[in-house]
Amino acid sequence: MAPVLGGVGLTCSPSWLSTGPSTQCPSWSISAWKGVPTGLLVKFSVGGGAAAQGPPATRAATWALLPGGGQGLALPGARPILTCAPAWGPEVQACTGEAVVAAEQRSARVMASSTVDQSQVAGNGLREKVLTLNSMNPRVRKVEYAVRGPIVQRALELEQELRQGVKKPFTEVIRANIGDAQAMGQRPITFLRQVLALCVNPDLLNSPNFPDDAKRRAERILQACGGHSLGASDAIVTVLKLLVAGEGHTRTGVLIPIPQYPLYSATLAELGAVQVDYYLEEERAWALDVAELHRALCQARDHCRPRALCVINPGNPTGQVQTRECIEAVIRFAFQERLFLLADEVYQDNVYAAGSQFHSFKKVLMEMGPPYAMQQELASFHSTSKGYMGECGFRGGYVEVVNMDPAVQQQMLKLMSVRLCPPVPGQALLDLVVSPPAPTDPSFMQFQAERQAVLAELAAKARLTEQVFSEAPGISCNPVQGAMYSFPRVQLPPRAVQRAQELGLAPDMFFCLCLLEETGICVVPGSGFGQREGTYHFRMTILPPLEKLRLLLEKLTRFHAKFTLEYS
Repeated sequence: MAPVLGGVGLTCSPSWLSTGPSTQCPSWSISAWKGVPTGLLVKFSVGGGAAAQGPPATRAATWALLPGGGQGLALPGARPILTCAPAWGPEVQACTGEAVVAAEQRSARVMASSTVDQSQVAGNGLREKVLTLNSMNPRVRKVEYAVRGPIVQRALELEQELRQGVKKPFTEVIRANIGDAQAMGQRPITFLRQVLALCVNPDLLNSPNFPDDAKRRAERILQACGGHSLGASDAIVTVLKLLVAGEGHTRTGVLIPIPQYPLYSATLAELGAVQVDYYLEEERAWALDVAELHRALCQARDHCRPRALCVINPGNPTGQVQTRECIEAVIRFAFQERLFLLADEVYQDNVYAAGSQFHSFKKVLMEMGPPYAMQQELASFHSTSKGYMGECGFRGGYVEVVNMDPAVQQQMLKLMSVRLCPPVPGQALLDLVVSPPAPTDPSFMQFQAERQAVLAELAAKARLTEQVFSEAPGISCNPVQGAMYSFPRVQLPPRAVQRAQELGLAPDMFFCLCLLEETGICVVPGSGFGQREGTYHFRMTILPPLEKLRLLLEKLTRFHAKFTLEYS
């Protein structure tokens, strides 16, 4: 019987064996020392066992042995150590060219020793990924969802092959696996689509092509939707689910900025992961300092296993925009410390300050070249809810993964499939965001003019907010370089702090509640986002119309002066 790796039956050609060419591994164990380009010595052992049953895979793959006992993709130019043709199994992942199957070790044991520190391996060196089948959340591996499992993946491949002209004993793939009626040819109900069209584009209410009852229904729905809007965090939650593993001192830790968007702290708490805080430097316009990352990481290693670093750029709630130099430093830090990078970039279109520019982590990573571009794991996120679009109600967004283990990608796809698909209008909207009208398209001029008008108005609001708060005694506010919020710091009198404590409230929560009761202005206390001990903030959006925003800022500053006097 052929040996088994991770439940996958293999036929192998170990070229270094003195017994000559072989088309199948013998049933006894293979053990050999073989040098690889980085000076690593790898010992490879395979025990005998029954092969998995099923149809053979159609493509070969190269299995790379990595430092630390793991397995992963073979880099271009690396000499194949073991060439395998995997059979069908629960963790099979066939890759083209010199790729590799990264499967959970069961019968296989890989041992490696290195003469250099793993964090310094570069060039053609092989190093184990942060997130692998062995290190990922074991609960995710146990998730099964047959409706969108391997059968569906194979059906997609067959459809692609048919389009390419590959001969099959059939001419089409007939989908009989999911309960998507309209995908199977069922006609949509006209009235339902008419009302939806009117809700999405209220200008059509003046069109004679829609019946009056559909218009009345749409108007009723729109009146119940604030701002006439019908509504990407799911992707962030999904990636975090993959990363969370271990118990006690080996439990996954995730570095997040403070202040942070509460999605991260809430998700980490729900998943039972360890939140590792690193503080942004308020005195330097909420800059990210790599020395602070080192401090947070070293302290966290005493009680957890930090495996991921999250960066929000532009910042929420702080509104800062990271420089390219800062992003390069963060990437180097993550690479050296073997951290999976999460780049929350949903406000990438919202950049206002002179001299500020958005740089995507992926672009910078690719331009840094090897070893970073080829090895640093990254997940970046974007959304239709923010930017110039502001289409919160459609719940459209995406995650792009770079250098992720292909087998882990399959696990992520499985996990996302369990949740079914997002609404089709949201997917359509996302397509428009990533592929907007081209300069030669009829819609380009209007699209560009509207986009620039929205961003110009937001920039004016950002400047107004900074100006008013900078002139108010007891309130300080960094420049709103990007995003949609300001995060002012407020001075609160000791008596106000004492009164808040008597009421069981955080001092800034007490301030925000009093503000709401007296002025009707609703803002969010900074304690909900995290802040340094003894400082108090609130987050305020800059989205209201310009004149309403001006009135809001004037009322807020007057209230703070009155509040300070009352509790002095």
